[in-house]
Amino acid sequence: MNCGAMPLLLSCQSLTKSFGARPLFEDISLSISDGDRLGLIGPNGSGKSTLLRILAGMETPDTGSTAVRKLAKLGYVPQEVVFPAETSVLKIMQEAAPSEDSAARIPTVLGQAGFENGDAMAAALSGGWKRRLAIARELVRDPDVLLLDEPTNHLDLEGILWLEKLLKAAPFASVVVSHDRYFLENVATEMAELAKLYPGGLFRVKGGYNIFLERKDEFLNAQAREQQSLANQVRRELEWLRRGPKARTTKSKARIDNAGRLIEELAEVSARQQTGAAQIDFTASGRRTKNLLEARDVTKRLGGRTLFDGLNLILRPGMRIGLVGANGSGKTTLLRVLNGEIAADSGSVERADALRVVYFDQNREQLDPAVTLRKALAPDGDSVIYRDQPVHVAGWAKRFLFRAEQLETAVGRLSGGEQARVLIARLIVQPADLLLLDEPTNDLDIPTLEVLEESLLDFSGALVLVTHDRFLLDRVSTSVMGLNGEGGAEMFADYSQWEQAQTARKKPKPAVKAVGSQSAPAPAPAKRLSYLDSREWESMEERILRAEETLEQAKAAVQAAASDAARLPECYAQMLEAQEQVDRLYARWAELEAKLQ
Repeated sequence: MNCGAMPLLLSCQSLTKSFGARPLFEDISLSISDGDRLGLIGPNGSGKSTLLRILAGMETPDTGSTAVRKLAKLGYVPQEVVFPAETSVLKIMQEAAPSEDSAARIPTVLGQAGFENGDAMAAALSGGWKRRLAIARELVRDPDVLLLDEPTNHLDLEGILWLEKLLKAAPFASVVVSHDRYFLENVATEMAELAKLYPGGLFRVKGGYNIFLERKDEFLNAQAREQQSLANQVRRELEWLRRGPKARTTKSKARIDNAGRLIEELAEVSARQQTGAAQIDFTASGRRTKNLLEARDVTKRLGGRTLFDGLNLILRPGMRIGLVGANGSGKTTLLRVLNGEIAADSGSVERADALRVVYFDQNREQLDPAVTLRKALAPDGDSVIYRDQPVHVAGWAKRFLFRAEQLETAVGRLSGGEQARVLIARLIVQPADLLLLDEPTNDLDIPTLEVLEESLLDFSGALVLVTHDRFLLDRVSTSVMGLNGEGGAEMFADYSQWEQAQTARKKPKPAVKAVGSQSAPAPAPAKRLSYLDSREWESMEERILRAEETLEQAKAAVQAAASDAARLPECYAQMLEAQEQVDRLYARWAELEAKLQ
């Protein structure tokens, strides 16, 4: 149904789509008009991405139809962005431009997206910059409607603010699938939730996310009253039927038919009300040690660049620290230093005796994509031990919203949100004094995020959290530590205070000139890296860490093969190659550092 009087751009009628034998959605109708900015939410597995692909014309529904206004152009940014190897940013944009006029706009569009030039290879970009490029590629096509699937994934906070500003000022309509609640509140003019909870499978509201929550609450209360009223009517009709009325009269026959209709109606309303949420509950060890971890004057450098210098941090039970900073500022490195995975260059990290740490890796490297869901959840048998009690793997899977038939599915075939739930399911069985969570919210739906928030608020140990989800930061963190990427680390009361400090930092200070004094010579302009160098600079920290890990693994392989004359030469050659890669990366880091001097 069209909302408002603006011209209709895109619509779908009575869409039905199944995944195998499981229906994703049924009888969905939706319309987009000029000026609409629709935020689309729903539980994992409800079919949001599939619906977006159907609207984009990239997938066909089982039944139903879509319609696009004549000459209207659609743009689509998928959840997973992949670019061909050995293709530059500029080439990607040139291939996307539909006309000479569009091609002439490429430098402007790249500049809006934060690119200084187009020389870099697209496939080598970080996740956040790939996302920016994917959006820029659609912008140069001058769309009338832009469809975006989880566009804030992999973007840092600065990137999210850029996207908010872009969409709010855009001349085109947009449909955004997202779990970022602040983003939805700031961008969306309308909200829609795709879920079996609603008659017709879709609930649409004019306004941002907060207004949507109010209307949803009103709807759920009304539906609960309807369910109660139907239950009372069904109870009365069942009592009448039990008395054995004779169905000879027309009136009796009608009442019997009406009782059947009421029972079916109640069953339908009750079925819609059956919604699930993952049961996430991190197990705190309960220890009351005053200091769980203390970092003193910790310094870490990579390739001559100082990530943090003289950092001090004390973690006690009940403390929940949000860790913020731009990409490459050292957030992940600090978590790994605290976890003991890598050593600080100077300073010390003292941990309480037998400290139990649970670490969530944003790259999900703890998951083997080849193993089945059953094996990933219960690697040692058919059950897991949770709070000293055995839980069968089928019940444990159900707790995290997995169906029994998914147990033999390979982890690599699960969606991003499902993989995140697998990792959380594996982590919460471990009693913990300290949680170190690196971007745990990527791909999670909003109901799961809300459960995760409650679990973190209830966790009695200490927490250090890296996330781009500002709502989660504000709700969970008791304080925020900001890394400036230049060695500095500072504590703030909350995310808003850190954001204000960042804004103040960026404002140029006015020059103060004494009366009668001569003008001082203008300072030399600050040196800046080229686009290619700056992108390389941003990714260097993570590349060096991974190269050093590979080197350590190669060294261990050499030691293991010491008595195997056949394997030893190959292992030794791999170790030398890994060492050369580390040396090359450090040398390149030094070159980039020198360009900024």
